[in-house]
Amino acid sequence: MNAHTNVTKLLERLVETKAETIKLGMDLHARDVVVCVQLDGAVPQRPQKMLPGELLTLARGLVAAGRKVFACYEAGPCGYGLHRALLAAGATNYVVVPEALGDGRQQKTDSLDATALADRLDRYVRGNTTAFTVVTVPTPEQEQARAEGRLRDQLKRSRHQWEARGRSLLLCHGHHVTGQWWTERRWRELSPTLSAWLQQELAIMRTVLATLDAQEKARRATLEAAAPQRLPKAVGALTWMLLLREVCDWARFKNRRQVSSYTGLCPGVQQSGGRKRDGCINRHGNPRVRALLIELVWRLARWQPDYPPVKALVAGIARGAARRKCAVAAARKLAVDLWRLATGQTTPEKLHLTVLAEVPA
Repeated sequence: MNAHTNVTKLLERLVETKAETIKLGMDLHARDVVVCVQLDGAVPQRPQKMLPGELLTLARGLVAAGRKVFACYEAGPCGYGLHRALLAAGATNYVVVPEALGDGRQQKTDSLDATALADRLDRYVRGNTTAFTVVTVPTPEQEQARAEGRLRDQLKRSRHQWEARGRSLLLCHGHHVTGQWWTERRWRELSPTLSAWLQQELAIMRTVLATLDAQEKARRATLEAAAPQRLPKAVGALTWMLLLREVCDWARFKNRRQVSSYTGLCPGVQQSGGRKRDGCINRHGNPRVRALLIELVWRLARWQPDYPPVKALVAGIARGAARRKCAVAAARKLAVDLWRLATGQTTPEKLHLTVLAEVPA
């Protein structure tokens, strides 16, 4: 009750000021949010901790009083619920890419982060669009579709973990097995060689594995059924749908630079004076998209050798680390080509990609 009273007093004090624009830098957590208020171009005020509901009450009151309210917080595990609520309250909110805040100081607190975000928000509102990078917020439908694809990957990983647990238990008791030991055929061969106690323990694991396997296959079939019928060879229906659901909307990219940047496959650059050196990839953007693209490049090198970006891999000119660098460069170009394909800017034939039998709907 006291916290709500403090927010009420804060709202009254802010309304009494002559400020026309109010900026809110927010450090969001699961239970509360630390808010730093800045009036017009003044020095940011001391951050305050409040509940998300109290923050929305503050935003609604300021908007009702005729103030322009701008807010921002970093993308994270709390999702976009607060963003949508702030928009509904009449405020302009930005979800930004997380980065190290603090201007080089060896300190990090919620108050410092909220103050730094308020300062960057002030610069962004004044026209400095490089103050921070705004995240494209998916629609609720896109967010749900993306979660479906990620759940399938989690089911697969869990299945592999339980398989490894079973192999470890078997090895601990003198039985060296490989692969999917829990399938019906393998289990019929394996179970007679095991003690009754070990069979009982592994039976519990097999129940978990069978459930995970059935759910993963069902989710995979659902995803593949939604894929387009005409896909290039080696670009599987599952890969296409997972990429689509991670990207959410290929049409949101305006040029090839934006696509390449989103993948995180662009090299870092160190340049000073007349010296310049390309470093490792920056790994910004979506790590799941990056992994899918790298996997797809190696498939294309085998099944689509005429595709220009993978010709260096097919020729086998590079070895070791240089070969992996060629794969990264090919994945970056592949992302641009997939964007062009998805938005209708080109065709598989123009990209020298072979399209075989249609994928059944």
